[in-house]
Amino acid sequence: MVLVFFIVIFSYLAGISQGQLRVGFYESTCPNVEPVVSAVVREVAASNQNIAPVLLRLHFHDCFVQGCDGSILIDNGENAERHAFGHQGVGGFEVIERAKAQVEAMCPGVVSCADIVALAARDAVVLANGPSYEVETGRRDGVISNLSLAENMPDVSDSIQILKAKFSDKGLSEKDLVVLSAAHTIGTTACFFMTKRLYNFFPGGGSDPSINPSLLPELMATCPQNGNVNVRLPIDEGSSDAFDNQILQNIRSGFAVLRSDASLYEDVVTRSVVDSYFGMFSPFLGISFEADFANAMVKMGRIDVLTGFQGTIRRVCSAF
Repeated sequence: MVLVFFIVIFSYLAGISQGQLRVGFYESTCPNVEPVVSAVVREVAASNQNIAPVLLRLHFHDCFVQGCDGSILIDNGENAERHAFGHQGVGGFEVIERAKAQVEAMCPGVVSCADIVALAARDAVVLANGPSYEVETGRRDGVISNLSLAENMPDVSDSIQILKAKFSDKGLSEKDLVVLSAAHTIGTTACFFMTKRLYNFFPGGGSDPSINPSLLPELMATCPQNGNVNVRLPIDEGSSDAFDNQILQNIRSGFAVLRSDASLYEDVVTRSVVDSYFGMFSPFLGISFEADFANAMVKMGRIDVLTGFQGTIRRVCSAF
């Protein structure tokens, strides 16, 4: 009996050590984690209409540095990852801490901060009338946080070749690049990210010629040269409050606000992906932006995850 007991225990521990992400990972250990996180996101959204794009961006930035391990949440001084230049404007930390506190009260030491970030991002998409999708869980939290590790984040000024390379390095395709960039369908950006595109696109000055002539005066009026770089403007011209594919239509017609979005139409492969959602027969061919976005989010959520005995489960998301 003793031998059987140890065999069973060993098998159980071996299963944990080789754990993988799966839907319903906390089904027996913390069955109410998803409703709790969802309730927190809804409560915050009631007083902060901008929280959906903020939480979506937080998940993206977490996954692109060391994988989806919650490392961006750590606040252990000026060298913490969250203070990296590439993470400028990233927020939502207090929402994750609030959800974590409630989950800890219910299931102490069970649910990772990394999983809460992934769940909150999904709930944010749903709040913005985007597609719902099942989130794989079972991530563990990372034990390293350093701003130097965030030096290779995708940037709004990156060329399409650089963007494709950065996404490829994370196991993401050109199609993933397009649909994840289309998360810009909700949210705003700051004039800080527009200055070069509007006034110094060429060495001698000038604007990006890919900007539609009817959009350029509007952008310049919102972000005048030498003006307040902290002024914010919608990223999805004409549809910034709704999760839809209008951002892709804007890219096609020169109404992309961000340079990185505009560049998606300068590459043969990414342009074909953008156009695929507007073909006459697209609905009959089963081409769906919402479905592709959901699939890309699940795929992104798998980047370099820690599972099993790797990493840890933090009790407070901002501290090791």
